[in-house]
Amino acid sequence: MKAVRGKYFFGGVHPHDRKALSSASPLETMPLPEEVAISTSQSLGKPAEPIVEVGAYVKAGELIAKASGPISSDVFASLSGTVEAVREEPGANGVNETFIVIKSDGKDEKAYLPPLSSPSAEEIKARIKDAGIVGLGGAGFPTAVKVAPKTPVDTLILNGAECEPYLTCDHRLMLEKTDEIVRGAGYIAKALGVENIIIGIEGNKPDCIQKFEPYDNIKVVILKKQYPMGGEKQLIYVTTGRKVGLGKLPADSGVVVQNVATAFAVCEAVELGKPLFERVVTVSGEAVNTPKNIWVRLGTKVQSVVDFCGGEKSNPKKVVQGGPMTGLALASYDVYTHKTTSGILLMSPEEAACEEPTPCLNCGKCADVCPMKLMPMNTAFYAAAGDFDAAAKYGGTLACIECGACEYICPAKRPLIQAIRKTKAELRKKK
Repeated sequence: MKAVRGKYFFGGVHPHDRKALSSASPLETMPLPEEVAISTSQSLGKPAEPIVEVGAYVKAGELIAKASGPISSDVFASLSGTVEAVREEPGANGVNETFIVIKSDGKDEKAYLPPLSSPSAEEIKARIKDAGIVGLGGAGFPTAVKVAPKTPVDTLILNGAECEPYLTCDHRLMLEKTDEIVRGAGYIAKALGVENIIIGIEGNKPDCIQKFEPYDNIKVVILKKQYPMGGEKQLIYVTTGRKVGLGKLPADSGVVVQNVATAFAVCEAVELGKPLFERVVTVSGEAVNTPKNIWVRLGTKVQSVVDFCGGEKSNPKKVVQGGPMTGLALASYDVYTHKTTSGILLMSPEEAACEEPTPCLNCGKCADVCPMKLMPMNTAFYAAAGDFDAAAKYGGTLACIECGACEYICPAKRPLIQAIRKTKAELRKKK
């Protein structure tokens, strides 16, 4: 289907995308790690509950932690071997998580679910849940919940924007696994009971656009290169013209959005019975020897991933897990990959924003670029004073999608996202 151009949205920024570092690197499979430490906090919502004991033998794809509650996801062993420990320690964000440590036996034996042939909508929904699939664009929302909306929907949108700088994992997946993504989208559409499928791809990926144009069942929308084009509300507007109101879900506008990597995972879960225990990760930045896009088993130590890419080329000023706009700065390489780990970036002093903040200039640039039309400077001002109710009232904090555009554009280098997250956390405590 011939591609069409999408609409424009208010605000946003245009950072240097730096994708050329890794965009030409084909997908590689990383060797099996000797040991993995798999967190039970692999999705938005409640951590899963461990169901294996120390000393147990498990296979790759075997259930090791059961979802607890409706907003949670099952967790699976990512290699075969022996459970060495179930321990609690700080994760990448400094918050304690429960980790299930598995020592590899080197055999990589698999324990998949039975493949499905011509599955019904209900069978697809059940398989998505049983395979522990979550949104792989970064948020990690359980996909089983998204394919069972409480309101009727008529459109599925595949998110192929990949608007974060540096990240090219979705780019390579769209190039190399096009058929699987399209089939996965078909399964998701069947689960939702919709026929209208749209894929949004930024214009800086013409090779991906060409790959999807031949498919008659998918409408390709070319997106302007603009951050945060991959935000759900922004993507829905530019591809369909529909707006999602404050406090509303995409389904309230008749739409469900899924990342292209999620669609690929759904295809594998349905056709192969493969649970989600590995994903593609972009390793990039000027401070890594060989930028790559690699298949990584969940729970692999970040140090091992960096070593596979040749280690450090120079001393990085900052190491980020995820994208540079929304990711987490790491204190060390001694943390482990999750379902939502899309990138590991080793950034040189020239790349990393490490300037000391200065007082607010009252320039208003943060409000000018906010795609949600909020007032980030007000959130920061009142949060610094400890008045989080006022921060939310005058800054519109609860509507913030935490894209980081405000902090990127701020000439005073104020920690605006930190203030926003702190405000949200304090308001959650009150509730």
